Amino acid sequence: MSSFSLSSPTTKISPLGWVGVGATLGASGLAVAAALWKLLAIGGTAFVAMAGGAWLGARSRGAGEAGRKARARRLAWGYGLSSGAMITSTGAFLIPSAIGHHAAVGGFGIAAGILLGFVLHAAQHQLAHLPLPFDATTLELTAHSLAAGIVIGAVYATMPALGPALGLAIVSHKAPAGYAAARRLYRAGRPPSVLLVPAAAVAATAVPVGLLSPPNSDLLHALVFGVATGVFLHVALDFLPRCEIGGEVSEAAGLAEADTPADEFDEKHHLLDRLRLHAVSSALLGGLIVFAAWWGLHA
Repeated sequence: MSSFSLSSPTTKISPLGWVGVGATLGASGLAVAAALWKLLAIGGTAFVAMAGGAWLGARSRGAGEAGRKARARRLAWGYGLSSGAMITSTGAFLIPSAIGHHAAVGGFGIAAGILLGFVLHAAQHQLAHLPLPFDATTLELTAHSLAAGIVIGAVYATMPALGPALGLAIVSHKAPAGYAAARRLYRAGRPPSVLLVPAAAVAATAVPVGLLSPPNSDLLHALVFGVATGVFLHVALDFLPRCEIGGEVSEAAGLAEADTPADEFDEKHHLLDRLRLHAVSSALLGGLIVFAAWWGLHA
C-alpha cells in the first residue's frame, strides 16, 4: 500500500492514521446500510481528496533535497499554490454556504472560526511540549471537517443532486489543505498520515447526523458552518508563504539573521525578495486554477 513519508516516500500508516481509515470505513458501511448515498459520496470524496493531497505533499519533500535555494522555491510554490486554491475555494464555495443559511449569524460564525483558529495556533507552543502525534494545523482541519460534517448531515434531505460543481467545491479545498499540511508535518518530523483523521471527519459526523435527522435550524446551521469556514480560512491564510527571516521558507533556504556576515546580508535579502515573487505568483496561480475549473463547469 502506498502511504505517507517520514524518512522515505513510503512507510507504514501511523496508528492515528488507521483511526481515520477505520472511521471512514465505519461511516461508509453505515451510509450504505441506511442508503445515504449522497453522504457516502461526499464523505468518500472528502477523504480521498485530503488523503490524496497529503500523499502528494509527503512525497514532494524529496524533490527539494538537491539544494537550499531550490528547496525554498519548491516550498514557496507548494504553500502558495495550496493557500491560493484554499482561499479562493473558501470565498467561492464555503462562505456562500455559511451565510446562505443566515447572513448575520453565518458571518459571526466565520469570525468566531477565524478567532478559534488563532487560539489553536497560539496554543501550538503548549502543544509542542506534549507528546502528541499531531499539531495545531491538524486540529484546525479536524475541527473544520467535523463542523462541516454536522451541517452536511443535518441538511441531507434538502441537499441538491450531486454534480461536478459539488465535487470541485470539495476537492479544491480538501486536496490543497492535505498537501500543504503534509509538507508542514514532515518538516516538523511528524507523520503526515495523521491527516487521515481530518480526512475522515466529514463522513464520521455527516452520516450519524444524517441518520438522526435533527430539526432543521437555519440559525444553528449558519453558526456551525460559519465556524467551520472561519477555521478553514485561518488555515488557508496561515499557509500563505511568508518569506521573512525566521519563517519556514527562509529556514528552507538556510537563511538566519544571527549568522549572516555583513558581506552576505544583501545577497540573502535579495534571495528573499526573489522568493517573495515566487510566493505571490504561486498564490495567484492557485486561485486562478480554482476559478478556471469553476468557469469551465459553468461555461
